[in-house]
Amino acid sequence: MSPMQPLLIENVQILELFDTQKPCAPRDILIENGLISAVGVGIAASDVRRIDGRNRLVMPGLINAHFHSSVNHMKGRLDGMPLEIFMLYESPALDELAPSPREAYLRTMLGAIEMLESGVTAVQDDVFFVPYPSPEIIDAVGQAYADVGIRATIALDQPELSEVEKLPFLDELASDDLAAELRLRPIFDAPKLLEQYDHLISRWHRAANGRVRAAVSCSAPQRVSPEYFRALDRLSRKHDLPFYAHMLETKLQRVFGAERLGGRSLVRYTHDLGLLSERMNVIHAIWVDDSDLDLLAKSGATIAHNPVSNLRLGSGIMPFRRMRDRGIPICLGVDEAIAGDAIDMWDVMKTTGLIHNITDPNFDNWPKAREILECATAGGARAMGLGSAGGEIAQGELADLILLDLDVMAFTPLNDLQRQLVYCETGSSVDTVIVGGDIVVDAGNTTRVDRSAILAEARALFAAKAPALAKAAAAMERYRPAYRAMYDKAASQDVGMNRWVEQST
Repeated sequence: MSPMQPLLIENVQILELFDTQKPCAPRDILIENGLISAVGVGIAASDVRRIDGRNRLVMPGLINAHFHSSVNHMKGRLDGMPLEIFMLYESPALDELAPSPREAYLRTMLGAIEMLESGVTAVQDDVFFVPYPSPEIIDAVGQAYADVGIRATIALDQPELSEVEKLPFLDELASDDLAAELRLRPIFDAPKLLEQYDHLISRWHRAANGRVRAAVSCSAPQRVSPEYFRALDRLSRKHDLPFYAHMLETKLQRVFGAERLGGRSLVRYTHDLGLLSERMNVIHAIWVDDSDLDLLAKSGATIAHNPVSNLRLGSGIMPFRRMRDRGIPICLGVDEAIAGDAIDMWDVMKTTGLIHNITDPNFDNWPKAREILECATAGGARAMGLGSAGGEIAQGELADLILLDLDVMAFTPLNDLQRQLVYCETGSSVDTVIVGGDIVVDAGNTTRVDRSAILAEARALFAAKAPALAKAAAAMERYRPAYRAMYDKAASQDVGMNRWVEQST
C-alpha cells in the first residue's frame, strides 16, 4: 500500500483537556505516517493535503470502548427489559438466525458508518456469534472494519456453560422438561472456541496497517469454566490483548455470587483465580462494593461504563465517583444498538454527566465535563491498549482526530467548550474524521465505502430477515415465565447495597 499523503490542518482551535481550559490561539497540526508530527503556529510544509481549520475545533476521536456489533440490525425491536430477560430475545442461539458472511459484513458496516460519521474513531467490539463463531463470519466482521477505515478491536464473546450453570435459581424454577433443556451446554466447547481465537489472532491482529486488532472475551466469569477463563488469560498475556469481562451488571449477578460462589462477588472470584489484571476491561461494574473497588484499583483494570444501556435495561447506576476517587480508569461505551437504539457516544457522554447527579446530594462529586471527555478519549485508548494515545493532540500521538464545525447552534454563543461538547453537541457538527492519518469522513460522509449502496442493501436484506427474527422472538416466549420468576426472586434478595433509584410513597 502506498504511503498516505501528509495532512496539514491550518488555523484550527484545539481542544485542551489536561493543560488549560482557557481559549487558545488557532494552531496548525502536521500529520505524517499516521502520527501527529508537529503542532504549532505557521507550520511550513510542502506536498501536503491542506485542511482549512478556520472556525473548526479539532479534538481526539471518541472511543466506543464497549460494543456488540452483532445486533446492529435490531434497533427498535425490543422494549426495555432486565438484562437476563432481554438476552432471551437479543441473541437466541437458533440456527435460523445464523448470519451469512454478507449479512455479518453489512450489519458490522452499519454500525461502523454510524460511529465514524458521528466522530467515533475507534471501537472495542465484543462480538457474539449465533449460534457459534466461524472463520467466515469472523472474517466478515474484520473486513468491514478494515474497509470502512475505523480503528477496531475484535473479541469473540461466547459462553461455554449452560444456562442453569450461569444463572441462579433457574434449575429449580423451570419445569422439568425446560430445565433439562437449559442444562445443555453450547455445542462449541473451549477447544473449539480456542481454535476460532487462533484464526482471529493470526488473521486479524494488527491487520489493516494495525488498525484492526484482536482481544479476548470470557463474556462473563460465571459463563465460562475456570479452565477456559485461564486459557483466555494466557492468550491475552502472550499477545498483549485486552480482556473483556462483564461483571456485576445486574443485581442478579450479585445474587449469583451469594448463591454459587460462597458469598464472593464476581470481582473477588476473578481475583481469586489470579485473573484480574491491567489488561482487563471490567464491563458495567454496577453492583460492586468497596472491597470490589479496592481489588479493581489494585489490579489496574479499566471499567467500561455504559450508562445508556444501564438505563435501558434497568440495571442500575454505577458508583462513578467512588471509582474515580480510587484512581480506577474509566472508559465509556454504547454497549449495543438495541440497548439504546442508537450508536451514539455523544448521548453516552451527556447521560454520564446527568445520571450520577441523582445519586449524591453533594454536587461536588458530580461528574465534570472534562472528566467525561477524558473517559471518552484517553480512557478508551487505555482500555484498548493504545497507551496514552487518544487523549492528547501532541507530537508523536496517533492521528485519530475529528474536526467539528463551531458555526452551529451547539456552540453559539461559545461559553465553555468542554461543557458544550458534553451537553450540547449531538455529533451533527462532525465534519471531518481522521484515523491513522487517513481522512475517512469528509464533509460529513464516509470516504472509503459507498454509504448509499450499503444502506440500500442492508434495508433489503434485513427486511427479508424480519420474519425469522419475529419467529425467534415468539419461540423464546416459552422461557419467559421461568426467567421472570428467577429475576423476581433475585430482585427480592438483600445484597447489602442498592443501585436503583427508588421513589418512596
